[in-house]
Amino acid sequence: MKSVLIVEDDRDLANIMARAFEEGGFRVRTVGSAEEAYDLLADEAFHCLVVDVNLPGDDGFALCRALRQRSGVPVLFASARIEPDARVRALQEGGDAYLPKPFSLKEVIAQVQALIRRNDGMLGALGRGDGNVQGALAFGPFVLDSAAGRILKDGDEVPLAPKEYELAALLMGHAGEALSRDVLLAEVWGAFSAVEPQTVAVHMSWIRAKLEDDPAAPAYFKTVRGQGYRFDVPEGDVR
Repeated sequence: MKSVLIVEDDRDLANIMARAFEEGGFRVRTVGSAEEAYDLLADEAFHCLVVDVNLPGDDGFALCRALRQRSGVPVLFASARIEPDARVRALQEGGDAYLPKPFSLKEVIAQVQALIRRNDGMLGALGRGDGNVQGALAFGPFVLDSAAGRILKDGDEVPLAPKEYELAALLMGHAGEALSRDVLLAEVWGAFSAVEPQTVAVHMSWIRAKLEDDPAAPAYFKTVRGQGYRFDVPEGDVR
C-alpha cells in the first residue's frame, strides 16, 4: 500500500484530503506543521508528501529544502499562494509539482499517483516467463510483486519482515544501481531517522539469509565497497 504524508495546518482540509486518499487505497498520515513532519519522518518513510507552503514555524519551502538533503521522495505543494514566483520557488526548493488552492480532490490524488509512478521508475507491469504477474518485476528466480507487497523465489513467497521487504524492494527497483547507506536509511526508515547506520548492514544480512542460495557469497544482493549496496542481475537472468 502506498503511503502519503499530508502537511497542512488547516485541520478540516487535512482530514478531507486524508479521507479521499484512504478511499483511494492509500495509507495516510497528517500533521499540522513542518516540525511535526520532521518528527514523523524520523520514524516513517512515505511514498509522497503533500505540503502546504504557509505553515506555522518552518514553511513548506523550508521543509522541502531540509528533506532534499536526505531524500528524493516526491513532494507535491498544495497552496493558496497562486503568484507565479511561488510556483517557481516551489520547484527551485526541490518540489516536484504545485497545485494552487482551491483544487479538486481528484486532481491532487491524480498528481500524487503520477509522482509515485515516476519515482518508482522501472517498477512496472513486467511479465514473468511462466506467466504474467501484473505490476511485478521479475529477475531470475525472484518476482517482486509490489501490488501485494511480497517477494517470491522460485514461485514461493518468502516471508520477510516489513523493513526487509522495503529494503529488498527498493534495491530490486533500482537493479544495477548502487544505492548508498544514507539513501537506503532515508527511503526505508525515514528521511530524518536516528536509526544507527549499521541497521542497513544487519537487514542486508537477514535479506541474504532468506533470499540468497549462498548468503556468504550473494549473487544478487551485493555490497559495493565505498558506495553502498546493489541488486545485481547476472547475465541471462532477466525475464
